[in-house]
Amino acid sequence: MLVLFETAAGYAIFKVLDESKLQQVDSLYKEFDTPEKANKVLKLKHFEKFQDTTEALAAATALVEGKIGKSLKKVLKKIVAKEAHEQLAISDAKLGGVIKEKLDISCVHSPAVADLLIFNVIHPKCPLLHFLSRYKLKFSPDKVDTMIVQAISLLDDLDKELNNYIMRCREWYGWHFPELGKIVTDNLAYCKTVRNIGDRTNVAGSDLSETLPEEIEAEVKLAAEISMGTEVSEQDIANIGHLCDQVIEITDYRAQLYDYLKNRMMAIAPNLTVMVGELVGARLISHAGSLLNLAKHPASTVQILGAEKALFRALKTRKDTPKYGLIYHASLVGQTTAKNKGKVARMLAAKTALAIRYDALGEDTNAEMGVENRAKLEGRLRQLEEKGIRRISGTGKAMAKADKYTHKSEVKIYDPSGDSTIPSTSKKRKFEEVEEAEAAEEPTTPAFKPKKPKKEPVAEEEAEETPGTSEEPPKKKKKKKKDKKAEEEVVAEVEEAKEEEMEMPVTEVRVTS
Repeated sequence: MLVLFETAAGYAIFKVLDESKLQQVDSLYKEFDTPEKANKVLKLKHFEKFQDTTEALAAATALVEGKIGKSLKKVLKKIVAKEAHEQLAISDAKLGGVIKEKLDISCVHSPAVADLLIFNVIHPKCPLLHFLSRYKLKFSPDKVDTMIVQAISLLDDLDKELNNYIMRCREWYGWHFPELGKIVTDNLAYCKTVRNIGDRTNVAGSDLSETLPEEIEAEVKLAAEISMGTEVSEQDIANIGHLCDQVIEITDYRAQLYDYLKNRMMAIAPNLTVMVGELVGARLISHAGSLLNLAKHPASTVQILGAEKALFRALKTRKDTPKYGLIYHASLVGQTTAKNKGKVARMLAAKTALAIRYDALGEDTNAEMGVENRAKLEGRLRQLEEKGIRRISGTGKAMAKADKYTHKSEVKIYDPSGDSTIPSTSKKRKFEEVEEAEAAEEPTTPAFKPKKPKKEPVAEEEAEETPGTSEEPPKKKKKKKKDKKAEEEVVAEVEEAKEEEMEMPVTEVRVTS
């Protein structure tokens, strides 16, 4: 039996002289008390030394990952493969499976072999362990996610600072040359132009061909001659120039940082980058904390990631929940119409969730899955835009006819009768109004009007005045007395009815709108 032993200096191949000693696990340590006893159990057959620390680190990393390094493969082919009848004792069962598969060498892993290798530990491994720990920390996937999070956060900060600096520069130099801001709209070109010009009186002798096109350069020179700006000192121009230098430097660094982020995203999450782009993908990873945490989210969470405030506000007020969050800035969602944005965002979130899990948990680093899913989404998007919904029954070739949309809901008109009509008058006035209204509603019995007495002719009056007349005095009219009595009775009944109504409680009716 042969034993493979890995050390910080190289690989050692030992020959087991007495295999019966390996069966005595409890007393095996006694065989290594002295070098003489150890030489009776094991014999060194071959030792392959590492050239430098880099080679030792590569070999140790390959062993940790369960792979066969170049130096180990060379040793196994040179020594072990020649003795095909011998078995190879190793400390890692996973490594033994790889050796059996690639080199067709029978490997053994048992507790006795593990104890045998423990007694042969060489202590000067510490420096190599430090290198190995540093290597694992350097290439940890979590740390790479941290780099993406930091890069996208810095990119957003640079954008904010650039906006503030450019706004200040335009406002500051606008007092001296206000027409330049309307002619040159690009911020970087504006700062470079200001840096080259300085005072506007120097425009005629300045060469702006490297910064501006010929037409705009001629327009700037013409505007400088008739400018309405105020005069400034040389010290002001110098400070404005320093600010322009800062804007130009930050813009260049931002472009460099964007290229770094783009390369890092294509290396870590290529499928996610193909689906939603570098910036949106990096913001999703930053919002979730890491790529692995983002892979744990379902598609519905990925769809509204970044719109948590709107979501909880909608749930609290019982209104419609948001349809998209950070994924709204993806190119596929941006190029659709407003009617289909929600549907496209939902489909994109479903495919993006699959791409994230493939990038986080898969072993491949290609972007074939993302390209395929994006092509499917683009085809579906063309269908929605062209209204290419075909019939399920029939030939399937005819396009579905969509009826013209008509608004079927009734238009309600404001009804002012539902408003409150309670007057703001006193209680006494209210009572009088209610009394008059009730009196007007109830039918009243017509009162008998007393007939006016007929006027007697003048001749009769003259006859009464003349003495000696034999005419009888006029008779008393009984009918007039009867009419007065009937009228008094009717008036009395009306008054009694009013008194009864006054005693009844009056309820106020409030109408709320």
